[in-house]
Amino acid sequence: MSAGHPGTPGTGHGHSHGTATQAGRGRLTVVLAITLTVMAVEVAGAVVSGSVALLADAGHMLTDAGGVILALIAARLAARPATASATFGWQRAEILAALVNGLVVAAVGVIVLVEGVRRALDPPPVAAGPMLAVAVLGLVANAVSMRLLAAGQSTSLNLRGAYLEVLGDLLGSLAVIVAAVVLLTTGFAAADGIASVVIGLLIVPRAVALLRDVAHVLLEATPDGVDLDAVRTHIVGLPGVVDVHDLHAWTITSGVPVLSAHVVVSDEVFGCGASGGVLDALHTCLSGHFDVEHCTFQLEPAAHMAHEGRTHA
Repeated sequence: MSAGHPGTPGTGHGHSHGTATQAGRGRLTVVLAITLTVMAVEVAGAVVSGSVALLADAGHMLTDAGGVILALIAARLAARPATASATFGWQRAEILAALVNGLVVAAVGVIVLVEGVRRALDPPPVAAGPMLAVAVLGLVANAVSMRLLAAGQSTSLNLRGAYLEVLGDLLGSLAVIVAAVVLLTTGFAAADGIASVVIGLLIVPRAVALLRDVAHVLLEATPDGVDLDAVRTHIVGLPGVVDVHDLHAWTITSGVPVLSAHVVVSDEVFGCGASGGVLDALHTCLSGHFDVEHCTFQLEPAAHMAHEGRTHA
């Protein structure tokens, strides 16, 4: 006997669950507008001042804008309904967008590092005044964007990626401000290149962290916060349950964890038609103790255990 929680594939009672990124689409759109505006100002400021640090920060903001655009496209795709050939719809599009985003950010980080080192070793003249003014504008704009994304970044990889990118921009703006102040007060020309190196060092680790989280989802690893040993203990402790095997938990996209299991019930319970009560108890157990929204259980009589291929724990 197989049974799915309402809203999971395999049942005829599906209902829609918006992903975490869909809930933040409005904020992402505002952040995109802010990012594109500040990027354009930073490019102009870099041309006027000759600052590679400003240009590096503008390049990073360009990747931020691309990441936000990818997140918005992915959120739209993820909202498409499930079909017979795509039983979870397009929800994984969000994770693929986060993957592309992380790869692009990593590449930009390496380019910024290389150019920063080159300019630090052979610094050209830089106009520190315009550099400082544009960096302060970028700092304020990034602070506003961070505020907009803070609420959703803990529930969505895409929102987290956008949040981390804005955080990196904010720290990058701080680095440019410090470099501009150093240039104005000491005339130390290498400060601009050093600030670019600092920005690169801020970018690369964030990209690595995002890619690690994406790999966790794509490898269908157990979702954070789901203790499978505790899940197993709760299931086996239910009346009528003899054993549980083929217990799996994974993530479709941010905020959509999934769990499936083969649950062995006693022959008496299975034979007397009381398995429906066990199924109700399983869903109550999971919904009451674990953050697992989609659950699918296969109920088996104890006599069937000898015929079950136990390739998974």
